[in-house]
Amino acid sequence: MTSAVDEGSKPEAPVLRGEIEISVNFKPVRMHERKVTGLQVKEAAIAQGVNIRVDFVLFEDKGNGQRKVVGDTDEVHLHPGSKFEAIPHDDNS
Repeated sequence: MTSAVDEGSKPEAPVLRGEIEISVNFKPVRMHERKVTGLQVKEAAIAQGVNIRVDFVLFEDKGNGQRKVVGDTDEVHLHPGSKFEAIPHDDNS
């Protein structure tokens, strides 16, 4: 017997001990540290295939429709399921 494989999807890798999974722009991102900077979140997301750039503005989803800007040097404390959104900087000045 052969099994059909959906070539458009890749299997989910298990979260390894010490890793936590967050999301950036609705894509899963695995982190090894719980206390990181905004820049580290963006760099990890980029390295794991999220289509953003390091000059994007990063927001942390605080729940209930609230978001907080996270600067590149701002520290954030991650927990499994932390959600972030990165969007291009809109400089109309």
